Amino acid sequence: PLAIMDSVEITIQRTGAATALAARHLSRPDSRVATICGCGTQGRIQLRALLAARPIARVFAVDSEIDVAARFAADMHAATGIDVVATVDLRAAVRESDICVTCTPSPRWFLGREHVRTGTFIAAVGADNPEKQELEPALLGAAVVVTDSTAQCAEIGDLHHALAAGAMTREDVHATLGQLVAGLKPGRVDPNDVIVFDSCGIAIEDIAAAAFVYEAAMREGRGLRLAL
Repeated sequence: PLAIMDSVEITIQRTGAATALAARHLSRPDSRVATICGCGTQGRIQLRALLAARPIARVFAVDSEIDVAARFAADMHAATGIDVVATVDLRAAVRESDICVTCTPSPRWFLGREHVRTGTFIAAVGADNPEKQELEPALLGAAVVVTDSTAQCAEIGDLHHALAAGAMTREDVHATLGQLVAGLKPGRVDPNDVIVFDSCGIAIEDIAAAAFVYEAAMREGRGLRLAL
């Protein structure tokens, strides 16, 4: 073993990094308004990730508990200086947004096809087991779908529910994020496309992030060395 590190923190950070990377390929470059659904730790990381990818100037914060959304809005406005507003009106928020991130533990979809305007980029982050679902199957069926791993998303992601509902097939998936980064498939082609990134999390992302942390620690002389 090269190192022992906190896997929770690595996973939290790399999940946001994957969204930022997807946003660079799949959202419109002029995206300025975003909605964050789920205002916990991951929601905060997702917002910071979007700020690294696009010129976001206004954010709607949506949570099942309005006081959590209000605290998120206050904290993230103080941390970033951008306009962050807590709201209970998901439909109005998403209809005004260029980007929507869902990062909740919801057992049933709450973001539907009718919520989303043309050209929206959606990063669906919360569904990481078969019992979780954030997006209506019809939304995926009408969208351009990109996954982090198609095989895994077909088992545990929002894609899993779209397949089960008959809204789409595996062959309808446009690409994986890796294929976009490698230039094997195009990202956004039509500014009017609704694009969904189904992000259920894959181990290679954790390994790559951990390697980055390890290399940085070696350069900076950080960490605690153990004699084995």
